[in-house]
Amino acid sequence: MVYSLAASTLTLAAPVGCDTSSAEGVEPTAAEAHGPSRVLVTGADEEMLVLEVTAANKVVLRLPRVEVGQGITTAVAMMIAEELDARLVDVDIPLAEARTKGNQYTGGSSSVRSLYGPARALAATARARLVTAAARRWHLPARSLRTRDTMVVAPDGRTATFGSLTAAAARIHRPDVSSRPKPASKHRVIGRPTGRIDARDIVTGRAKYAGDLEVAGAKPTVMARPPTLGGRLVSVDDRAARAMPGVHAVVKVAGGVAVVAESFHHAFKARDALRITWRPGLLASLSDAAIRSRLRAAVPSVGAPPRGSAQVEGEFEFAFVSHAPMEVLTAVADVRADRAEIWFSSQTPMDARESIASAIGLPKSKVRVHVVRGGGSFGRRLNHDAAIEAALISKAARRPVKLMWSRGDDIRHGRMRGASHHRIRASHAWGRVVAFSHAMASVSESYEGQGLAAQGGVAVRGGVTTVAAGPLPSDSGLYNFGCVSGSSGSVELAMPLGAWRSVDSGTMRTAEEIVVDEVAAELGKDPVAFRRGTLRNKAVKAVLDKVAAAGNWGRPLPSGQAQGVAVHEEYGSCVACLVEIDATDPKNPRVTKVVMAADVGTAVNPRGLEAQLMGTAVDGISTVLRAGLHIDRGAVREGSFADFRYARQQHSPLRFEAHIMPSRREPGGAGELGVPAAAGAVANAYARATRTRPRRFPINF
Repeated sequence: MVYSLAASTLTLAAPVGCDTSSAEGVEPTAAEAHGPSRVLVTGADEEMLVLEVTAANKVVLRLPRVEVGQGITTAVAMMIAEELDARLVDVDIPLAEARTKGNQYTGGSSSVRSLYGPARALAATARARLVTAAARRWHLPARSLRTRDTMVVAPDGRTATFGSLTAAAARIHRPDVSSRPKPASKHRVIGRPTGRIDARDIVTGRAKYAGDLEVAGAKPTVMARPPTLGGRLVSVDDRAARAMPGVHAVVKVAGGVAVVAESFHHAFKARDALRITWRPGLLASLSDAAIRSRLRAAVPSVGAPPRGSAQVEGEFEFAFVSHAPMEVLTAVADVRADRAEIWFSSQTPMDARESIASAIGLPKSKVRVHVVRGGGSFGRRLNHDAAIEAALISKAARRPVKLMWSRGDDIRHGRMRGASHHRIRASHAWGRVVAFSHAMASVSESYEGQGLAAQGGVAVRGGVTTVAAGPLPSDSGLYNFGCVSGSSGSVELAMPLGAWRSVDSGTMRTAEEIVVDEVAAELGKDPVAFRRGTLRNKAVKAVLDKVAAAGNWGRPLPSGQAQGVAVHEEYGSCVACLVEIDATDPKNPRVTKVVMAADVGTAVNPRGLEAQLMGTAVDGISTVLRAGLHIDRGAVREGSFADFRYARQQHSPLRFEAHIMPSRREPGGAGELGVPAAAGAVANAYARATRTRPRRFPINF
């Protein structure tokens, strides 16, 4: 642990490594910015958390993660408030800027899991020192004091705010009371459904996103991009654009031509006035049918089935999918000859800092990255395309810029979930599954396209390649299906791909859960009963039982309507989903009801978890029924929410229920957990309602 005294602020930190002088990589605290630290002791903690208690009685923890709507700032504030016995309103969770060491990765449903121990330990240590400071001030035994509402309380009723104790607490090396976090049995904040601490700021417009920032001299900037993926600039006539009012600069960068103007209106008008000749990208002759054909050919063989067994088989296709966060990609960059400063929402700010430094030719010590909240991500902000591009434009234009990608920019030229093809065979004999094989091929995201240098990519080494098969990390071990095997291949395309919420599980589990339903039908068994009899994990059975009971599984429904169910286990957590769908018109199906149950261990904020599950339900509805991207002659056809048909209010379930299973286990992951189960349940409900076997997703595409 680290503690420092500077002015009247107690600062506790847990940095990487172990030295006796400084917490390298942690940005200066508010107190340290106004005066040098007089005491600094270090220990080892990858999270490098920094906690301050200010004289104004505010508890401040600089969070090495990004808030993109998932509610991580609220969850961490609850951890801190729990251990400090502070009022939640007194806890502030600003986002840490990019550091030189430690863990600043936001992804893989890992934030709560990785921060739960360190954040609570840090706050518990702060509490112990504050209590000790009060005890010594009042000459009372420390164990006779208690804490509540961001203050220490004496047996006779005297109180002292944490802020009034912070200077004295900073001088305490060994507190007189335990600094261990509370046991779960004493939690009063953790586990209580809680509204987001930033909700009012968001709905009133006080919350600041990259597009809201006012950086001195930064002018609105947009890009003209090629019509095909990876297209190259041949020539540009920018005379008309430069002559338009409000235009400050027109510059060429790797991804196209940038226009810097007085307003975004001026910038877009000037962009449209550019006369550009483009060279087509390497995929200009490629469309969906050819991609599907190559994926199908790249799927490894599932081998020979066990002798004497019968087979249930299926092949499944999943389209490309855009992340399409509601806030389009925006970055502010101020690049000078000897330094650079960038503001944007990043899930990987340390990597971003390094990539930006490399792109603009500065040492990373001269690049400062400010992490800003983001309006959605779903994996999109793992990549720092817009920030690198903004830095390159700022350098070329020799002025600060505020770059905004349009919706069309991000859908047509941004990252997307790769298309995939799956071949599954379940072999059954004597009323049970004796072997389960899943082979798949996907478009590889390791192969960057021509013209993507501004997105952090590398030069193209060719057009299309099929990669040799390898082992598949199949999740079908969820069931007792005898001999389980998996293998994978890939097709490398010169196009920008990225991790999309739930990554591979969203397609793999969906396909597998469809086959599980078809095996149950083949064996004449109810889908829920069949799963219960073959699931390995009691926790998964429990969430399945919960949705079956809460959703009234098996209730009679009119013709054209049906229920579907699916389960998933990942991140140390598990979930089940029951869906009811009205597919009377198969071309316009409507999910009318969703019931989900999740066991994530300790649910720090059950209300936040319910919101996450609701979001995953909409993701499942969207990608199974409606939303995908077409590739037409090397270009993405879709360009807005008008044709990238993500679920809107009219497509959302009329009724949604989320059931959080009680648990005192350490937290598991939750942010991506529900997508595979929701998608599988929607697909199974549609199949039962229409009496079809859907194989290509989205179904109405």
